[in-house]
Amino acid sequence: MKTIRRLTVALAVGTAVLLGIAAPAFAHVTVDPKEAPAGADADLSFSVPNEMDNANTTQLQVFFPTDHPIASVSVKPVPGWTFSVQMMKVTTPISTDSGNTTDAVQSVTWTGGAIRPGEFQEFTVSAGLPENATSLAFKSIQTYDNGQVVRWIDPTVKGQPEPDHPAPTLTLTAANAATSATAPAAAASSKSDSTARTLGIIGIVLGAIGVIVAGAALANARRATAREG
Repeated sequence: MKTIRRLTVALAVGTAVLLGIAAPAFAHVTVDPKEAPAGADADLSFSVPNEMDNANTTQLQVFFPTDHPIASVSVKPVPGWTFSVQMMKVTTPISTDSGNTTDAVQSVTWTGGAIRPGEFQEFTVSAGLPENATSLAFKSIQTYDNGQVVRWIDPTVKGQPEPDHPAPTLTLTAANAATSATAPAAAASSKSDSTARTLGIIGIVLGAIGVIVAGAALANARRATAREG
């Protein structure tokens, strides 16, 4: 009997393991790229899979960060979908190329289309990223035509297991120091090259003048010698 029980337990464990391996991993709403330089302009694509077998995704709402607000976005059209941008007021003005503003993007909502079972869709915006942040979480709400709503809003904490519904998160890296350092160096190099060219031209001109003066002096000397002879 003990042997039978052991075989039964082993069979159950083995079946559970096989089922675990065979079970499909659910896809998440994600943002691409995963990383971008702080303060840069970036195109952010939100990839939305349909995780249901009997319903279509018909709406996506992406909320923008409030701790590091973004002043404006440009939205790439998606055939069959319409979008709307919801704005909000912030207390601390945001610095932009056009000056300071207290207007910021609250969310972008896409509606009207359908992501069918087994399909996914990408929704892209272009935005200027804040300079004083290390990461940006874009909490998202995915709505299906059967009324079910999936909230991708859970924070991902480093060193802890990924939550069931993580918010799409963009990691901000330091501005490209190499590029920043190269620009002054390139300018200095260009200035140095320009100076060298200028000096070279001056040298050629002075050399030509010297040749002309020497030729004239030689000619005068010959004429003087001829007269004396």
